[in-house]
Amino acid sequence: MSEHAVKDIHAENKMLRRRLEDYLAQAHKNESKMRRFQSHALRLIGLNSLFELIQDILYPNPTVFNWDVVTLLLLDPEYEVRRILKEEGVELRDHAGLLFATHDDDLDGLFPTSLFPLLGPYKARQHSLLFASTRRSPNSVALLPLVRHGRLIGSLNIGSYNAERFVKGVSTDFLEYLAAVVAICIENATNLERLKRQGLTDTLTAINNRRFFDQRLNEELERAVREGIQLTCLLLDVDYFKRVNDSYGHQVGDHVLREVAALIRAQLRGSDVLSRYGGEEFAALLSRSGTAEACEVAERIRDSVASHSFTTFEGQPFRVTISIGVATYNPQTYSGVGKLPGEILVGHADRALYAAKSGGRDKVISVGEIIAD
Repeated sequence: MSEHAVKDIHAENKMLRRRLEDYLAQAHKNESKMRRFQSHALRLIGLNSLFELIQDILYPNPTVFNWDVVTLLLLDPEYEVRRILKEEGVELRDHAGLLFATHDDDLDGLFPTSLFPLLGPYKARQHSLLFASTRRSPNSVALLPLVRHGRLIGSLNIGSYNAERFVKGVSTDFLEYLAAVVAICIENATNLERLKRQGLTDTLTAINNRRFFDQRLNEELERAVREGIQLTCLLLDVDYFKRVNDSYGHQVGDHVLREVAALIRAQLRGSDVLSRYGGEEFAALLSRSGTAEACEVAERIRDSVASHSFTTFEGQPFRVTISIGVATYNPQTYSGVGKLPGEILVGHADRALYAAKSGGRDKVISVGEIIAD
């Protein structure tokens, strides 16, 4: 064999060795990446609430995913996810990367040809709405469709300031795996929230029911004692509601209850508890609110209902009013032993409501702080 041939063989062996080393390095890199993805997936699966899940998706550990920008777009046509988050006390404006679509078309337009991750350069015309919350636009993006049972339920959107980070044609196995896990976790977390609320939600008004109120009343009273904070109960009753049903029919009456519930909710904080207490009566718990503050809230509710124009299905306008009773528990001034029994707090609010009713209706009456049982 000639010296030249031997050199060629050595050169080829050297090249093959480099290739093998590159393959092994890539294999180790992929193995490490898969371990990170699997660890993250297990963490997502183990989270206890929808909000915890969304937080972990929007703000991933930088040691696991070195991404510059992350946003999450969820299909929420009935405002269900937003309502769940608000009931958990989440301020949506604090999480600008969490986006919502109300129509399937809003998502279908992102993935017009396939339900696989899309990688490529950032294009303002296509991607600006997805990354509008960021102070700086990314240079490359990866859009991960979240699919359940062949249907889009959202999109996980990842951006990088490195133009070469997400390039069309690059293998997307890990991203597809991540998208599948995120989609399953979001669906499961939402279903779990639905199950939790099935027995605790009033189907007519879509707010909490009496059972939920009774549970939260005891929890809030214990919290008031533990933290030394005031807790105020409002009982609210629609005036002459029977006249509404008799004059316009029960369907219009149901519509009034839904609108009244929405008007009350609009004046409360996300942390306040609102429930349909029974019939045309509602109950609210205002934590960290004394009598004066709670009465201001109650007056705003009374005024918003009184000034609202209700209409029949034929378009005929009419008005309704609401009476409100207010009672406050202050563990600092309460002379009883232990926490105030829940039925005592509600009973005082009910007596105040009766005074508002007997005093002419469309009124707010408060009994102030409860001193003793």
